[in-house]
Amino acid sequence: MAKGSQKERLIADNRRARHNYTVEDTLEVGIQLTGTEVKSLRAGQITFADAYASIEEGEMWLYNVHIKEYLQGNRFNHNPERPRKLLLHKRQIQRFYQEVRLDGYTLIPLRFYFQGSWVKVALGLCKGKKLHDQRQDIAKREAKRQIEQALNRRR
Repeated sequence: MAKGSQKERLIADNRRARHNYTVEDTLEVGIQLTGTEVKSLRAGQITFADAYASIEEGEMWLYNVHIKEYLQGNRFNHNPERPRKLLLHKRQIQRFYQEVRLDGYTLIPLRFYFQGSWVKVALGLCKGKKLHDQRQDIAKREAKRQIEQALNRRR
């Protein structure tokens, strides 16, 4: 099977991130998980509203992601709030480190999905929006929707 033909299946999407942040760049990264975590993700048991990624000692870690314990798991079940290592090349980590350290960006997970049998994370390089920016985006969305409604009424 060709690499590009693998199906993606969405696990969860962080819609709040696009409301609270301006997404400058995105990157698909792997994540290091245990078996019970993957089984919980297959059931869609994830919460990551305030999640963020941080670079420490040349490695990227994901914090504040809650993957619910697997119900049929045994005593070796995972800790739901543990930090999880993200899998990137060293050059990618260095590039993001420069952006975060110098320009004041934040690394936010935008969505979790399966690509084949692998769990992937769409990581966004984001800058926080001010309240007036959020209101401006809402006003643009409303205007666009009203224009589309007017065009549909004319047809």
